Parts: sequence; structure tokens; C-alpha cells
Amino acid sequence: MHKFITALFLLAGLTSFAQIKGKITSSNGEPIPFVSVTIENTYTGTTANEAGQYDLPFKETGNHTLIFQSIGFKAKKIPVNITSFPYLLNVTLEDESYELSEVTITKGEDPAYAIVRNAVANKKKNSEKTGRFEADFYSKGIFRVKNVPKRIMGMKVDVPEGELDSTGSGIIYLSETVSHITFQQPNSLKEKIIASKISGDNNGFSYNTAAGTFYNFYEDYVDMEDVAMISPIAKGCFGYYRYKYEGSFTDENGFEVSKIKVIPRRDKEPVFEGYIYIVDDSWALSAIDLDIKGYRIRQNILEVLTLQQNFSYNSTNGIWAKNSQTFDIKAGMFGVGFTGKMTHVYSNYVFHDTFDKGTFTKELVSFEKDSNKKDSIYWTGVRPVPLTDEERTDYVKKDSIAEVRKTTRDTTITNRNRFKVIDVLSGYDYRSKDNKTSFNYDGVLQFPKYNTVQGWNFDTRLSFSTFDMDKKRNLSLWTEMNYGIAENRFRAHGGFSTRIWKLGTYSFAGGNNISQFNAAEPISPILNTFSSLLFKENYMKLYDRTYARVGTSRWIFNGLTMAGSVEYNRRRPLFNTTDYVLIKDNKDYTSNNPLEPDNYTSSPFAKHELWKANISGSIRFGQKYITRPDGKIPVTEVNYPGISFMYEKAFSSGRKGYEYDFIAARVSYSETFDNKGTFGFNVKAGKFFNADDIAFMDYKHFNGNQTHVGTEEQYLNVFNLLPYYTHSTNDSYLETHIEHNDKGYFMNKIPLLADLQWNLVLGYHSIATPQYKPYHEFTAGFDNVGLGKFRMLRIDYVRAYQGGFVTDGVIFGLKFLDML
Repeated sequence: MHKFITALFLLAGLTSFAQIKGKITSSNGEPIPFVSVTIENTYTGTTANEAGQYDLPFKETGNHTLIFQSIGFKAKKIPVNITSFPYLLNVTLEDESYELSEVTITKGEDPAYAIVRNAVANKKKNSEKTGRFEADFYSKGIFRVKNVPKRIMGMKVDVPEGELDSTGSGIIYLSETVSHITFQQPNSLKEKIIASKISGDNNGFSYNTAAGTFYNFYEDYVDMEDVAMISPIAKGCFGYYRYKYEGSFTDENGFEVSKIKVIPRRDKEPVFEGYIYIVDDSWALSAIDLDIKGYRIRQNILEVLTLQQNFSYNSTNGIWAKNSQTFDIKAGMFGVGFTGKMTHVYSNYVFHDTFDKGTFTKELVSFEKDSNKKDSIYWTGVRPVPLTDEERTDYVKKDSIAEVRKTTRDTTITNRNRFKVIDVLSGYDYRSKDNKTSFNYDGVLQFPKYNTVQGWNFDTRLSFSTFDMDKKRNLSLWTEMNYGIAENRFRAHGGFSTRIWKLGTYSFAGGNNISQFNAAEPISPILNTFSSLLFKENYMKLYDRTYARVGTSRWIFNGLTMAGSVEYNRRRPLFNTTDYVLIKDNKDYTSNNPLEPDNYTSSPFAKHELWKANISGSIRFGQKYITRPDGKIPVTEVNYPGISFMYEKAFSSGRKGYEYDFIAARVSYSETFDNKGTFGFNVKAGKFFNADDIAFMDYKHFNGNQTHVGTEEQYLNVFNLLPYYTHSTNDSYLETHIEHNDKGYFMNKIPLLADLQWNLVLGYHSIATPQYKPYHEFTAGFDNVGLGKFRMLRIDYVRAYQGGFVTDGVIFGLKFLDML
């Protein structure tokens, strides 16, 4: 009986998978990829795969007309009489022929300009027609690599066994997403993920979303990464593009469509190049075929991204609606090639005049329950773009590997996790078969550090983490150990944290460590090592700290996060123990006392014990978020400043005068203004109470810099020439950082300089405290400095003032150092 029931279910399944399918080829028999296939005057459609195969989910028998469209080919209408499914229909498309109008050979302006002007004048009307809708969305992404070596710059490239072939080539990522989207112009988009699939990961959630790839060329700017590209039909487009009329053709609906070549006026601007297709009379877009060069969006690893969009016409409502979108990605670095293809299908549109209030909330993306657990029968029924043989093989291979890992002892993982004696020195990594549990040991063969308190010192770290998806809970444990040779002292501290969805994060940490007086650690151990050994400048000032801390944080509601902690501290002064240097000179190291650099026996505080309680919060107005089954992910790109605040109380000190109260607040903001660059500011203020004699490490310290080396992506939390501890305060303060990176907006317009692809960066930094005259820094420099694809440098000229000119200098930004 159970076999009979199973057969019935399979029969019902096959019926629900009713379809029209076939292969689309050119007149010479070559398959045509990514052809748009729709039922006339409906929004039921699909897109062919890379091999020209299409699979249109459709269940209505009778007379219908299918439309086949692809850029560069004549669209074809084919009437069909469907009596049963599946219905097989192979199609041959002919090359499009473009008629060149006589006006193109007349003197004067190319006729393309008049057509584009009409498109610009009518884009608001055309955008309004598609300004409010619901639709079904399908996305498939496949990414391949070629020539991946075993090592890059001495570092081992860890690729899971079976992923690539012997040449280091193959598919590294294949995924699909099915969702329902709701859109309202200009940029309100809500997405519900119905199904998500990743090759080789049965529990994974694909990041192929409509929200991240919704490109509307009726808007003046099209966001790509952190650079806004200028639409070929934007207001002011003639200042960025030249246009050439390439001819016209009559489409399947009888409309005349003009092919316009889009040519950048300046090569380094954030501009497209390629072709747009504009329908006469309505001046709507019928297709997009544009290239995006990596250097134009300041993504130098990217070589080119080709974006194509196809629009279909519905005579019932007179709307040209986007039915398909594809990306071809080509990138590479260190001899490794990278290619990708993204295929998107929009179908089953429902257009609205208005939406009910509350339709759009701060939630951008959500996932339906068990959206990542759909079986192959489900995917066979809903997948509008059939898999190619390569994709089908990848699913089978990687899903099989994943199944083997789940049900049997995987030899590869076992070998990788096997502990060897050499691992005591070099380090050890463990990953469970389900990737839910990991252990890491850094080893002791780390880059050695040097400071005048410890001399040469070495550290290592052990960490353990585990994640329970069903209980939506994770646990992390860690410990760090450090030994200083000259000081002959071993220190260790560690802790654990656990995050429980909807209940927040809870943590404990404690032990003994060596700390900078400024807890923000303005100078890294690596920079201090080089400064000390090469120039005898020991900028890092340290003290000994034994502590125990418990804390918690929680997302109270959207936009508000609160945290609290209680901490015990025992602090002890430290002094220089060595004066070793690589380059000898007559200069002496300064003392470890930041207030008295020439006094080697004094300290800015006495040994003491102290308790601290802290409560803090952050507010992000207009905070948007993505709801995943394992928690909410904030989306930080909002149009309002972020506000944070904090109150701290120090009490039960073993030293009179070390207790205090402290309040602080911060307002920060960063925004990319179309193609004009990114502007940001960070303003902080605070006030101490009853703090006349507190320990120096409890002062408010500012992130100075005396090395002339910068390591930050943005300089919105650091000063460039300020000595590390000269302006520290136990009173009130106001700190301001402002920076604008033009992302090439000005530089691109200057001949010769545009070829450098540098970004102009202007900045201002200041401190105001009661003890000193206000301190100011004005900066001007260049970001994205380098050659070819290697652009990790920044150079700034800085002038500092405090009641008059103080100093000036050049800061060399080495952004890769923040990884050390």
C-alpha cells in the first residue's frame, strides 16, 4: 500500500511540475544563453540557462503565445496549442538587424542625443508605472576559480578537499534563492525568502537576495559597492557620456526600438559603457547591456562586470517590466582567476496604485521557516532556470560529500584534525564535521614583539566556539598568554561569552595582562616594536592589570542596544627593564611614565584596587535589519546619525581619591553622497565628576600618533600628529573628527591625475578641554594609492595648531597593518 501512496504523490508532483521546456539556439545551431521567455501579456516567465535550455513553470493548457527575447537577436512570438505537459518547444532565434536612419548621416548632432533627452524627460513617468509592485524573484549564483596555488605569499591556501581539480580550478560557490518581493519607489524593498539552497551545505542560507541587486536605471544613480554609478539617462548625463545611434529595429509588439551606444567622456569616472535600448514614443527602456570596469568603482581586483537587463511589454497595462537580469563577473589577483554569473528572474508581477500603511518596515529581508530545508522535489518544481550539467554535477558531488561527512567518519577531516607534535610550536586548528564546533591554538611561533618593559615578548591564544542552530545559541571560550623575557614574567587571562537569541549576550573575563594606559591601544605592538628597535622611541606605556569582569548586552528593540558590566581591577606600576636597540645612537629611551618621560623611578599612579560599574547604550535612528533564523542582522547604511552614551562609576577603591563618576556621549555619521564621495564625522563629549586625583589610566585619553604611520581605513577616531598622552584629561572634553573622501569625484576631472585613480581626502580633527587651548589638525591627502590592483596606501599632509601653528608632517597610511 505504501508504494501505491508513494506513486500517487509522485504523480501529483509531476502534475504540479507542468512545464514548457526546450532549447534555444542561434541560426548556426549555437545555444543562446539567458534568453528571456514569457507568456504574452502576462508576467509568467523565465530565463534560459548558460546552455540555452529553458524550463517555464506553467500549468494552463490551451492556446498561448510565447515570446523569446535576447539582446542582439530578433524577438520571436510563437503561438502554441498546449494539450498536455511537459510541452517541448525548441526555438531558433535570428540575429537582430539594425536599420540606420537617414538622419544619422546628416550634419550636426548624432540623433542618439535627442532619443536620450526624451528618455530623461520621460523617465519619471516610466518609473512611476513600475513604482509599486509585488513579484516573485529567483536568483542563481555560480562562482568559479582558476589556477588557485597551494600558497600565496607564503601563506597556505586552505581549500576543502574535492572542491577543485588538480589545476586548482572549479566551482567554489553555487546557490539559489526563491523569494517574494514588494517594492515602492524610490528604494523601499521588502523581501521574504521562501527557499534557499547552497551546494554542499544543507543548512546554509544563500546571500543571493533581490535587496542587494536591485538596480533601477530610471534613478540618477545606481549603487555599486560604496560608489554610486551614474545612470546613462540621469539628469546631467550629458556631462558624463557621449552617445552614438547604432540603428533601430521593430520588436515583436510593433514598437521601434533604438540601440544607443553609451561612451564615457572620462575613463576614470564612475560610469558605464555599452548599450541601452530605448522604445520610441514611450521612451522606456527595453534592455540594458552595460559594462562596469573595476577601477571605475574603486574595486581594483574586479576586472569587469557585465550587467544585462531585459524588459517585457504587457499590452494590457502598457508597462515595460524587468523580467530578467544577469551579471557576468571577471576578476583576479596573484595569478588566480575568478569568474561569476548571477541570474535573476522576476515574474508574476502585481502592480499597485498604493500600499497599505505598515507594508514597509525596518525589516528588509526575512526568511520563511525551514527555507533552507527544501528537498530536490520542491526545487525541481519551482526552479525557473534549469540547471546546466556542470551545476547538476556540482550539487550531486558536494551534497554527497556533505552527506558522507555527516554519516561516516570523513578521512580528510580526520587527517586535518589530527594533532602533530610540531603543532605545539606552529599552532593547531580543529573543525568538527558539521562546522558547528571549532578550536584554535595560535602556537608560539608568532612574530615577536618588543617593548622596554618586557623586552622581547611572545604571546599565543587558544579559543573554542560552538554553535547550536536549533537553540539559536553560541558559546565561545578563549585565553591569551604572554611571556616577557627581560621582565621574566608570564601572564594569562581569558573568558567566555554566550549569545542566546532574544535574550542577549552574557560574558565573563578575568586574569592578569599587561595593558596600555589608553585602553583604546593607539599604538599597535608591531609599530611600537619597529619604533623602539629602529628609532629608540618607546611610545607604548604599560601597566600591570589583574581583573575580573562580568557583562551583558541586549538588543532592546530595533535601533536600541544596551549593555552593562561590573569589573574588579588591581593595578600595579611597571618600569623599564631593558634598553636594547638594533640601531645604536646616543639617544635614551623615555621612561614608562607618560607624564614624566625623564623620571625612571616614578609612576602616574600608586598600586591599588578598584571596582567599576558601567552602563551604556547605542541608538540608531531608522535602523534597518535582516531577520535570519539565527538572529537579526543590523543594516548600518541608514540616513541618520548614530548616538551612543555611557555612565561609569568607580567605587570601593583601596586608594583615596581614585573613585569617580563619568558620563560620555558620541554622535557619529557616515554617508555616501551619490558619486560625490563619502562624508563622515565622529563627535565625542564627556565629563568627569569628583575625579581630581584619579589614577592616570582612568583619564580620558585621545588616540594620538607619533609614528607618522596610519593603519585605519578612515581617520575618524584618531589624530595624526598628537602626542599620545599630552592632552589626557580628568575633566570635560569635546573631541571632533570630520573627513570627506571624494572617491575620485574631483580627481577624475583633472587630466593626468585622473590616471592615478587616487581619491582626494580632506579632514579636520580637534580637542577642547579646560586645561589647554583647543588643538586642531587640518589634513589633505590621497587614498587608493598604489599600482595596478595593489592599492592599500594612503598619504596625508597634516598641519596642527594650538593657539598658533604647532607642527606639520606627512602620514603614511598602511591599511594592511590593521590585520597584524
